Amino acid sequence: MIRTVATTPFDGQKPGTSGLRKKVPVFQQPNYVENFVQSVFASLEGYEGQTLVVGGDGRFYNREAIQTVLKMAAAAGFGRVMVGRGGILSTPAASCVIRKHKAFGGIILSASHNPGGPEGDFGIKYNIGAGGPAPEKITDAIFAATGTISEYRIVEAPDVDIDTLGTSSLEGMTVEVIDPVADYAELMAQLFDFDAIRALFAEGFTMRFDAMSAVTGPYARSILEGTLGAAPGTVVHGEPLPDFGGHHPDPNLVHAKELYDLMMSDGAPDLGAASDGDGDRNLIVGRGRFVTPSDSLAVIAANMHLAPGYKAGIAGIARSMPTSAAADRVASALGITCYETPTGWKFFGNLLDAGLATVCGEESAGTGSNHVREKDGLWAVLMWLNIIAVRQLDVDEIMGRHWAEYGRDYYTRHDYEEVDAAAAEKLVADLRARLQDLPGQSFGGLTVERADDFAYHDPVDGSVTSKQGLRIFFSNGSRIVYRLSGTGTAGATLRVYIEQFEGDTARQDQDPQIVLADLIALSRSLPDIEGRTGRTAPDVIT
Repeated sequence: MIRTVATTPFDGQKPGTSGLRKKVPVFQQPNYVENFVQSVFASLEGYEGQTLVVGGDGRFYNREAIQTVLKMAAAAGFGRVMVGRGGILSTPAASCVIRKHKAFGGIILSASHNPGGPEGDFGIKYNIGAGGPAPEKITDAIFAATGTISEYRIVEAPDVDIDTLGTSSLEGMTVEVIDPVADYAELMAQLFDFDAIRALFAEGFTMRFDAMSAVTGPYARSILEGTLGAAPGTVVHGEPLPDFGGHHPDPNLVHAKELYDLMMSDGAPDLGAASDGDGDRNLIVGRGRFVTPSDSLAVIAANMHLAPGYKAGIAGIARSMPTSAAADRVASALGITCYETPTGWKFFGNLLDAGLATVCGEESAGTGSNHVREKDGLWAVLMWLNIIAVRQLDVDEIMGRHWAEYGRDYYTRHDYEEVDAAAAEKLVADLRARLQDLPGQSFGGLTVERADDFAYHDPVDGSVTSKQGLRIFFSNGSRIVYRLSGTGTAGATLRVYIEQFEGDTARQDQDPQIVLADLIALSRSLPDIEGRTGRTAPDVIT
């Protein structure tokens, strides 16, 4: 039976590719999940009888929210819902399933790399039929609906068994529980030289993949240890846990310190890798060599032709504005365009759909290609394995040869997390007001050449997205970027990006924090971060 429930508007969230993210107790409030899901359905047209894909990263409250989505999808008139067994679907796998089965769209339950657990974070987002995050037209409509909602519709029925593969019926709607790994693994086998990678492992190549007790564990075990023959135990923390084992599932040098320390030790395996809460980010570390996400994008772009799925070459590269210019140099050498977009995977979607770009990346450890419409952590790891297997070089050798050919962009990101939101917004607003006065000024020998607030003109649909980050360029080719991030659920995160190019091969193997020391000091003093926020140092450095 379908029931109509009276409700009232609620505190949704302004549009963004991340959907709605709040603390778990917020989602546990009566009608909260129902209100948002109904707001999503109210923003869509033509879905009656169509297929919806549903799954999440297994975090706390994932299973309960999925039951609500299933019952509301049935009440809304969807013909079929495909749900990952146990409620599990990584974000890139969800995109894969949507695209392969030509679904109308998908609802993904995740807060990406944010912590989980009863007091942790939770999130819901909608992906369109192309497999990517909903565009602003839809997210604007969803947000508007959260402010006007007066009722929602839901089926009154027992919970659906989502742990057994197969189909069942819910108020006339088919619920199909699918293997969450199968479609994704099939796609990976089409893209990469699995024979070469399998031979690499057979020859004694060693690896440590840290799934961070998050969603990528089942995928990595199936593909790396199962299909490719990596030694049992290659994948650690491979069981998705509701609280991610009490850890923060963000693959950076702070939260993946155990892996990083191993890779810097004498007994390090040949390759270290990790992925995040929902499987869309990655970390690449060679024996004694950390690879920045910006460099990883550039190396992947330069070597993609080595993988069977990309042997014809790539049409273009796209990177988020804060990502270093390393990929730009690869694009120039290949005679293709490198598009600079705002942060947010949805901006890559238009370029991928239009065939203008083949590979995309963000400095926040998100890399992917036109195989799906989300960033894909395990895809990036498999690409590195493909490159290593074909070139027969280790990570350090690959990086050294890359820098020798293209030069090195020394790069670091400093995150100030959970800063008082008002203070952070005032800091950025005041710095924005000063931008026009900065060109020509010198700071400790560094002269500002130009400064702007990045705006993006989409070459596909002509849309303009403004106020995407404050950029300060110096006469020696270096730059500092300031940006407020919207991926957290408490306070504000101020991200500061520092970059400097080095073309001299004799100076390309130094500690970035030392090379960039003067720029780092200036990045703090210029907007008076300590005085405005009380922070004397960043919380995370990558």
